[in-house]
Amino acid sequence: MKDKALKNFLRDREEVVRYSSERDEKSIEKFKRMLMEIKEERDTKIVADYTEYNPLHLGHKYCLRRGKEEGLFISVLPGPLERSGRGVPYLVDRYIRAEMAIRAGADIVVEGPPLGIMGSGQYMECIVKMFHTLGVEVIPRGYIKNPSMEKIIELINKGYHIKVRPYRVSCIETGEFICEKLEIDNYIIASLSYTIYKLNRRYGLNFHPRFLFVERLEGISGSKIRECIYSGRFQEIRDMVPETTLEVLEEYSGGDIEGIILKRFEDRILETANEYPLERYVPRHIAEVLERNRPYRSLEEIREAIPQGFSRHLRERILSRLECRIESDVISNYIRNYPSKIRILAINKSIRDIL
Repeated sequence: MKDKALKNFLRDREEVVRYSSERDEKSIEKFKRMLMEIKEERDTKIVADYTEYNPLHLGHKYCLRRGKEEGLFISVLPGPLERSGRGVPYLVDRYIRAEMAIRAGADIVVEGPPLGIMGSGQYMECIVKMFHTLGVEVIPRGYIKNPSMEKIIELINKGYHIKVRPYRVSCIETGEFICEKLEIDNYIIASLSYTIYKLNRRYGLNFHPRFLFVERLEGISGSKIRECIYSGRFQEIRDMVPETTLEVLEEYSGGDIEGIILKRFEDRILETANEYPLERYVPRHIAEVLERNRPYRSLEEIREAIPQGFSRHLRERILSRLECRIESDVISNYIRNYPSKIRILAINKSIRDIL
């Protein structure tokens, strides 16, 4: 299983490198034609969200259902290399997570960017570019209700945009200060708004999707769900995940949940940290510190050596950069070129029947 996982990881790596300079225009145009056929057949809007579904829980399903009320629901699901926005391996691979989305009601699942090797601003740019390419009209997003978020919703609904800076969240059009920090779900909405504003100005996209704000369900813990799945304690999370998510896990694992759980390639990371010129893969100041503290005998030693940054996920993202060995300029070119192709991971039978 480990050999197969490494083979898939290296294949993903080669694709990221390849599509930093190439484009598969046929896949993009073919997908756009398919969407136009469905829109005409159903007289519907294009609705899309990007969610990791790590794994898909009842909060995700609720937001998905609200989105489907607006039109055809496309899930943009990260992605190559199978490392999350936190920089750690996903619970299971994207094909299993895509099947969870389809069984929960998604119409189409397409492959998103490799979040785990990017900063939040970089992967947000990729997401917005993908939404624009798909012609997305509605973006459903879950949020945590509080006075700051209510103000952000009010401003976005007026057509304004939110600027996100460290310890300062404000309205671009009015200059109004809103708050210093946002919870992660609310931060994503504000960051999406800011990125849409920036890319419209930079590229003249004229992209103005409508946000559908969905108040987040309480009592759902992604960490607890993953912990219980790791140990096979499915009964303890039946009130937090749809039955279809557990069905998918049981079907793909064949009773051996350990066999489908993704893990780091520790030997590869240690080899990179100990033997490679690190400035190719990580910022110079981090490369200098890591090289100065060689050799490393464990991932924990590498984590401890990485200087703390603004993001609490920096250390794990650095590990992912060492793991994949993709040069920083290649990642920058990949983002500039994104989306260089559209890959369908899964499609609902009702949509397949139309085509």
